[in-house]
Amino acid sequence: MKKFNVGIIGYGWAARAHIEAINATQQAQVSAVYSSRPLESSQLSAQHGGNIKAYQDFDAFLADPDIHIVDITGYPSLHCQQAIAAAKAKKHIILEKPMANSLEEVRAIVAAADANGVKGCVCFELRFSGQMIATRALIEQGLLGELHYAEVDYYHGIGPWYGQFRWNTGKKEGGSALLSAGCHALDALLLCMGGEVESVTSMSTKSKSDVFAPYEYDTSSVTLLKFKNGAVGKCAAVVDCFQPYYFHTHLVGSQGSLLDDKFHSQKLKSDKGRWSQLAVQLADSGDVNDHPYQSQFEAFFGALEAGQHMPLTSFKDALRTFEVIFAADQSAAQGGAPVHLA
Repeated sequence: MKKFNVGIIGYGWAARAHIEAINATQQAQVSAVYSSRPLESSQLSAQHGGNIKAYQDFDAFLADPDIHIVDITGYPSLHCQQAIAAAKAKKHIILEKPMANSLEEVRAIVAAADANGVKGCVCFELRFSGQMIATRALIEQGLLGELHYAEVDYYHGIGPWYGQFRWNTGKKEGGSALLSAGCHALDALLLCMGGEVESVTSMSTKSKSDVFAPYEYDTSSVTLLKFKNGAVGKCAAVVDCFQPYYFHTHLVGSQGSLLDDKFHSQKLKSDKGRWSQLAVQLADSGDVNDHPYQSQFEAFFGALEAGQHMPLTSFKDALRTFEVIFAADQSAAQGGAPVHLA
């Protein structure tokens, strides 16, 4: 028997990807699913393996003593109340992004977890992708030197052909292009740069295409970041484009540069007229089935076994990212006026 039982909140496409990834680990299995829709325990068990109990009563779900971890995959507007309730029930928490739809709610989740002695994992799973692991290794080994400029951009047309479109178009659930999708790019930028953000300036706009007309908010934004160490960065979040998914990553340092899966380093004394190639799989899909959830969840379960906080994507790691995201959205709402972070 594996060590941890996980109860899933929600049963959409993210939930199904999480179930597959959790059950593939050696440390945990999904033992329950809560959904507002009626589900059959026998069908869930047959489809996903194991013994999965279906709940339609949220309080009964949280009261189940056999659930050790709650995995929240439902609508973003419900994340705060569900995460706080899970923390009060003394359940550790996996939380899909965005953590919540306001900075106040995000901070409330972190405070509730701290007050109840539970640990959290936020699904910034691209930190566990092969691309980001290799990129961090280049940085940590000094092959790029000290970074002074970075661009990490998110281009992914989220139209009617994409499952998220159904709920992502509304301000209540989507929030902004940066919050609903581009957060992965901004989070990766912060991971690479490392330093504290001093201020952000953001501007946003929207496609004239009828395809994206249902959106209640601007669907393209660009954010400029100034770091306290003098470095600068740029993050575009574009969900109204007609093109293949592209997670653009360009880092510039005192000893070299990286562009997606290519790099040049003065330390290697190679021809600076040509890129060297990294043998990694790029983050080239928005499909949740292609995301490295299993690696992230294995790290979380390992941390719980050791009584430690989740590496890289703990609640407090993610809070840092969302502080910058909400500051950027505030700047965009103010027509691009700079917003300083406390």
